Amino acid sequence: MHAYFDAFSGISGDMTVGALLDLGFPFAELERHVAALPVSGCALVLEHRDHGAIRAAKFDVRTSGVQPERTFATIRSILEKTPLPPRARELALAAFRELAEAEGRVHGVAPDHVHFHEVGGVDAIVDILGAALGVDALGITSLAVGPLPLGSGIVDTQHGRIPVPAPATVELLRGFAVRPGDGEGEMVTPTGAAILRGFGAVSGTPGALRVVRVGYGSGTRRLADRPNVLRVLLGEAESAAPRADEMLVIETNIDDMSPELYEHATARLFAAGAVDVTLVPVHMKKGRPGVLLQILAPRAHRDDLAAVLFAETTTIGVRFHAVERLTLAREIVDVETRYGTIAVKVATGPGARTVAPEYESCRAAAERHGVPLRLVYDAARRAAG
Repeated sequence: MHAYFDAFSGISGDMTVGALLDLGFPFAELERHVAALPVSGCALVLEHRDHGAIRAAKFDVRTSGVQPERTFATIRSILEKTPLPPRARELALAAFRELAEAEGRVHGVAPDHVHFHEVGGVDAIVDILGAALGVDALGITSLAVGPLPLGSGIVDTQHGRIPVPAPATVELLRGFAVRPGDGEGEMVTPTGAAILRGFGAVSGTPGALRVVRVGYGSGTRRLADRPNVLRVLLGEAESAAPRADEMLVIETNIDDMSPELYEHATARLFAAGAVDVTLVPVHMKKGRPGVLLQILAPRAHRDDLAAVLFAETTTIGVRFHAVERLTLAREIVDVETRYGTIAVKVATGPGARTVAPEYESCRAAAERHGVPLRLVYDAARRAAG
């Protein structure tokens, strides 16, 4: 299933969860998973609120007591130790990882050492996890979002008074279409932006979509010029034909860098928006062995990726060229194996079907059961047919 986020009034974590609940994600399932978290002092509330002619689901996390500040490492440990559907855990971790990296760039600290303030409380954890659980439960395999209103003004935070949108939000929205100055106050929260980026949402309208359901998630404020709701359209693609899109290849030749540095550089490139990173051994001038480092990425991430190359490698120049690519429709499904539930990517098209178990899901299962990773891979492939 595909989801289109029509965020004409922006997006936040609670609006996202509300819209997914309105689409049919069971509230009892959300309560069950949240109850398993090793946190305390929260109650989940689901109500409905009218915004003009639109009735929307209002989701709220009501907390009691003083909430501790948490680092990304702490939140990662919480999510890894809690029994959760594999794909939901991966989505939630990805969203928090994106948030930690954005905050780290703003404050100049490593992601694991970022202290979350407003987004470190149990309410933000529940919002991001709830969105991940909803996306997984509804079978949503791809997300798209329309232009996002950035809002305007100044907000008070634990870092002091900062402009709207917050600096971390701006970092998270790199590559997304936005409307600067549209709306009063904060329209896109850091949590909402982290959900979009961590869940792999693409910016722009989807192709032909046969709408199956529509969900509305309510915001907290009343807006004077529009209903404060997030509308999510859930549907199926009209065609399984390969999807065509334009990408950018960024490449450079390197012959003077220690091999030990490539792993970190590659991780930084993926964090900056790379879709794929390839290292190809080549022979360079004077017979020197070298590496051709190639990156495939959306054009919007060009400058960020070039900056990583200059910072993390010894290159003194990079090349760009536009390419077209075709991709098959794909979805992430959970399959049951003797090693537990495993997330598997299934790609389909005219006369084609491929199955690829998700590495992190297989790795975690292999560690839990103390078996070779390849056995988990084989079991997942068999279960997926």
